[in-house]
Order: sequence, then structure tokens, then C-alpha cells
Amino acid sequence: MKAFIEILGRERRRSLWVILFLALGLLLFRTTAVYAAPDDETVFVLNTFAFLLWGALVMWMAAGFTMLEAGSVRTKNASMICLKNIGLYSIAGLAYYLIGYNLMYVDVQAVIGKFGFLYGPTADDLALMAGQAEATAAVVAGGYSTLSDWFFQMVFVATAASIVSGALAERVKMWAFFLFVLVLTAIIYPIVGAWTWGGGWLSALGFQDFAGSTVVHSTGGWAALAGALVVGPRLGRFRRDGSVKPLPPSNILIVTLGVFILWFGWLGFNGGSQLALGSALDAVAMSQVIVNTNLAAAAGVITAILVSRPILGRMDLFAGLNGAIAGLVAITAGPDIAEPYWAIIIGIVGAILCTASIKLLEILKVDDVVGAVPAHLGAGIWGTLATSIAAGANLGVQLMGVLAVGAFVFGLSWLLWMLLDRIMGVRVSRTVEQLGQDVGELGIEAYPEFVLMPEDLDE
Repeated sequence: MKAFIEILGRERRRSLWVILFLALGLLLFRTTAVYAAPDDETVFVLNTFAFLLWGALVMWMAAGFTMLEAGSVRTKNASMICLKNIGLYSIAGLAYYLIGYNLMYVDVQAVIGKFGFLYGPTADDLALMAGQAEATAAVVAGGYSTLSDWFFQMVFVATAASIVSGALAERVKMWAFFLFVLVLTAIIYPIVGAWTWGGGWLSALGFQDFAGSTVVHSTGGWAALAGALVVGPRLGRFRRDGSVKPLPPSNILIVTLGVFILWFGWLGFNGGSQLALGSALDAVAMSQVIVNTNLAAAAGVITAILVSRPILGRMDLFAGLNGAIAGLVAITAGPDIAEPYWAIIIGIVGAILCTASIKLLEILKVDDVVGAVPAHLGAGIWGTLATSIAAGANLGVQLMGVLAVGAFVFGLSWLLWMLLDRIMGVRVSRTVEQLGQDVGELGIEAYPEFVLMPEDLDE
């Protein structure tokens, strides 16, 4: 009996060793399978999927801008904000398809790309869709689907246009604004993009802007600043004695929701700018970018809340929300930095500059309804220059890029706003502004159950 028990014990131990070796073999097999380099077609599919997925997240930022602006204006202008935002997104998509993408990326010669109309799939793409399997190799060689890249780039130009909308809310005419957006998205933004991402003269000098602190956000900020100067402040915003009349947001809950949506979409904005997801390196780099983006935004919120009282004289929730956006904008030029603590520092400085810029605009009597210029232009300039500290960029080249883009975008935008003002007028009438654009221009109210009371305008 004892011998039988010993034999049974040996067999059990032998079985355990067999199971252990089988498990190790399976693990080795799975590890080899997981880390084997994917074939070209798999890389193509992963890259294309990344463009489409991240592009959809960036498109969702349009909803964030809409909520942010609709909650920031008074209730009498909320419907107009909704119309302007869905309108500008549509105009941006059409303009970038008709001419913008070609100017930005096709046959760029230092300053500008091809003056060609329409952009679409390649001949190989069409052949593959027509069932010609032999075209697969040529399509896959591109690394990603042609139109997936177009879609991802298009949602960026819509973001730049959204920045202008918020700054000029409550007093700019709808059609004048739409015409400006058409030129901005068809010509102005694509030329800036050609200089940088399209391989133009700034790119040749080594200018760095990973996801668009300058290309997207400063461009939108300069255009917004030019518009604010031409259109002028809202009625009653600045009193006769020089003091500033507070015009608080009508729905801070919607403003906060809008910021959270923007924060969420920004993960695709910066993460997708890795422009690939076909290797372990791409996955690691994308993870780094997303973490740095999140850290910068979080640091921006806390910093803006802390400095709002000494700078603005009050603990300001609106400043805290703009601090998040400032942190996001600032890190966008270099979210691929290796040390995440730099993202916190960049977000902190961006939020301080944004909050101080809000106060500066009040002193200069420049009316920016949502703080778009401080958050996108101020923090965008800082983030672009910060890449020379944290990401190895050349400070002189970065500064040259900031100045060149600023002079071009602000100068051309100011001229365009002035031209529109001469031709059709860019500002609504005094009566429409007092009634609100919802009733005055659209004949609809966002909150019909509310009774709007006349405002006391001390100008």
C-alpha cells in the first residue's frame, strides 16, 4: 500500500511537470505571436483605423465648442451659436475638400501647394474598390487610406474656425462670419499648414509643432483677435468710466460640459497626431502623448483656479475652465516629450499666461466672450516656444515660426474683416444686439419660456 502511494505521488508530480512545460510552451508561442511584426496590410489597416477613430474624436470637439459657447453667451444668443457652429464645421469640410487640402499638402513648394480643385481617392484606391485585387499592394504601400488622412486633417481646420466663433459671439453677423470662415479654411489655414506640416519653408528650417499649438490654435487665435478689433466689444461691456461690466455665462453647466468634451476630444487631437498605430513604438509613443496631454490640462485647471483671485480679483470657475484649455493648447506643440513632469510645467505656465491675458484684454478694452484669444493664442505661443525647452526644438526657429504665422494670419484676417465690413457690415444692428440674435436674426428663442428683460447699457 505504501509503495502504491509513492508511485501515485511520483505520477502526480510528473503530471504537474508536464502541465508546467505545456503552459510555458503555450506562453512562448503566444508571446512570439503577439510580438511578431505585423504584415504590411495589417499595418495599413491599423493606421487607417487610427486616423478614422481619432478623427471622429476631434470632430466631437465641435460639440464641445458649441456647448462652451452656447453656455458662455446670454440666453438670447444661444440658438445663433448652435447655427454658427454646425455651419462653420460644414463650411470647413467643403472648403478643405474643394481646395484647402491641395494647397496644404499637394506639391508644396516652400510656401503653398497645388491650386487644384477637389481631392479624392487615388487611382489605385478606385481600382481596389472596383474589385481589382492586384491594386492591393499599391494601396497598402501608402501606409494608410488616402481619405482617412484627409478626414483627420479636415477636422483640425474646423477646430481653428471654431476658435473665431467664440471670441466674436453675440454681435457678429452670421453671413459675414461664414464668409470669413470660408476664406480661413480654404486659404489662410492651408497656407500656414503648407509652411509647416506640408513640408514648406518653416518645416525645412526645423520648426516643430506636433499637433498644432501654432498651426491650429494660434492661427485661430490671431484670426479671432483681428475680428474682435474690427467688430468691437459688445454693447455695455465697457462702461463710460472705463470699468468692465460683467456679462456672466448663461449656463455654466453647459460650459463645463463643453470643456470636458473638448478635453476628451483632445486625446484624439494629440494622440492621433502620432499619425501611425502599426508598431509597438507607435503604441508607446501614443500612450505617452495622451498621458502628457491629460497632465497638462489637469495642471492648467488647478493653476488657473489658484491664480484667478490675485489676477482677476475673484475665485473664478470660468478661469479654471479656460485653464484646462490653455494647458491642452500649450502641450499640443510637443506632447511627445519623454518626461511627463514637463507636461505639468507647460500646463502651469500656459494657465498663468491665459488668466493674465484675460485681464490684459479687459484693460485694453478688447471683448472676447469665451477667452479664446488668451487660451488659444497666448497658450499656443507659449507651447510652441516651450518645445525648445522640453522637446529639443531650436528657439530661434520656433520664434520665427510664431512671428511669421502671426504676421500672416493677423494681417490677412484684419484686411478680410475690414473688407467684409465695407461690403456688407460685420456687426449686427444695435436693435438686434439688444434683442439678441436668436430673435433678431433667426426668429427663434433657445429658451422660449424665459422672459428677457431689457438691459441697462451704460456706455
